[in-house]
Amino acid sequence: MSAGLPGGGQRRRLALTGVGSAVAKGRDFTRRTLRDWGWDGTETAEDALLLVSELLTNASLHADGCRELVLTAGRTLRIEVCDGTTAPPLLHPAPRRGMPGGHGLHIVERLSDRWGTHAHGDGKAVWAEIEADRLVSGRPAPR
Repeated sequence: MSAGLPGGGQRRRLALTGVGSAVAKGRDFTRRTLRDWGWDGTETAEDALLLVSELLTNASLHADGCRELVLTAGRTLRIEVCDGTTAPPLLHPAPRRGMPGGHGLHIVERLSDRWGTHAHGDGKAVWAEIEADRLVSGRPAPR
């Protein structure tokens, strides 16, 4: 195992069905998890917190609410937000500068190394991954 990687395949889950302030609770949960896994204190860790915020906000606003946040450690940090609709998220054309809304998935695309979605049951998970070596080094997303 490489230096800076938590023990293989650690996973943490946070149930969010019916929970108020899901975004704040998800950020706090993620901050604690990153600290426990030794992946805190870098700009890339802050990017991970922003990814959590964006994914949870999108689920709250557009997908019948957040059901669960799942964080998985390995060669990547995988962030998954499970929601209550199977409709895929829409990456709208570039939002207009200075206008609110429409930026969330553009932020996810910019900060993650990859992202996507998969349906399950009566909902879906929208996920984003950050390479573990970026979390250790603090390197920004490649572009």
